[in-house]
Amino acid sequence: MKQKVIAIVGPTAVGKTMLSIEIAKRFNGEIISGDSMQVYRGMDIGTAKITEEEMQGIPHHMLNIKNPDESFSVADFQYYVQQYIEEIASRNRLPIIVGGSGLYIQAVLQGYNFSDEKRDDVLTQKLEAEMNTLGIEPLFRRLEVIDPIQAAKIHPHNFRRVIRALEIYEKTGLTMTEYQQRQSNESPYDSMLIGLEMERDILYNRINNRIDEMVSNGLIDEVRILLDNGYENYQSMKAIGYKELIPYVKGEKGLEDCLELLKRNSRRYAKRQFTWFKNKMDVNWYKLEPLTLNEKFAEIFTALAGFLKR
Repeated sequence: MKQKVIAIVGPTAVGKTMLSIEIAKRFNGEIISGDSMQVYRGMDIGTAKITEEEMQGIPHHMLNIKNPDESFSVADFQYYVQQYIEEIASRNRLPIIVGGSGLYIQAVLQGYNFSDEKRDDVLTQKLEAEMNTLGIEPLFRRLEVIDPIQAAKIHPHNFRRVIRALEIYEKTGLTMTEYQQRQSNESPYDSMLIGLEMERDILYNRINNRIDEMVSNGLIDEVRILLDNGYENYQSMKAIGYKELIPYVKGEKGLEDCLELLKRNSRRYAKRQFTWFKNKMDVNWYKLEPLTLNEKFAEIFTALAGFLKR
């Protein structure tokens, strides 16, 4: 029998952390972060990393395992999470993946096979040098010609994924779309995906308030420390929550403008997350409303109990 795995997905600030703790307490679970940025040490506030107090004694994994100058790919994420799932299951506990990085969670639950295509450092460096000279736009336009399906899935400024797609093509002769179609679609796990959604106005207000709280809790100092440690040009600092505040910390822009950009980017990211999970994965969706939160959680617990008894 396949190992049962729970995944809690949905846009940022929707309430995944709160639900995950309650599920872990009720169903003897341990939590694996499904956020691709929470792996980095020293990037706590901007990634909304759970605090020790918020954990309520529930073991958490995939937090603080990399320095901000280290690379971290989808294949790396898949490898680590698979190891944690085995470890948690060996303790007769329930693995619960929680996060919003859709491609990363999909790679785990759908069993993508990355092992045959390791990163080609020379090719990657060549593409990165080209990007540094010409910018990301020519590379993205090249990808649109080579693999329009994949290009439509990638934000034009997400240079890491643009470069990876071009690297796969130049190394294998297959587009990323063709490469992924060759992956096994059979999941190695018996998984249940719980998706949380919320009225857009309420969610966007929660996002804006969360960012204000992050600033109050020291986000600007966190960005300043990362810059002082020389991490500015690494991929980790391209994350939402950090890249927007770098100009302020460097004295190039005002705080109000930077925060407005951060809030806008966070709202747009939430929309992209929701669209990804709606289109790419078989998710059981639950709409959260403040006045009916307890009833909705009870509904989720009932559905989960039925799944675990199957």
